[in-house]
Amino acid sequence: MYRTRNHNGTNNICGQKIRAFRKEQPIRYSQRMLADEMQLHGIDMDKNAIQRIESGERFVTDIELKAFAKVLGMSCDELLK
Repeated sequence: MYRTRNHNGTNNICGQKIRAFRKEQPIRYSQRMLADEMQLHGIDMDKNAIQRIESGERFVTDIELKAFAKVLGMSCDELLK
């Protein structure tokens, strides 16, 4: 698989935003709670995957990005800024 890191050396550009928005929710999601919500939206993900995404160690697919946006109540564009 072809792997390219972005300008800040991570494998995704949305991980930091996901962490910030996760913590800003009225019900502050833990990584496990967010993984459970992703499962309810059809994305097979566990707490470890959330941790790796937030730290920039794991790529995020377009389908996962869309589910994150829906779960966190925001647009995909907001996660990519």
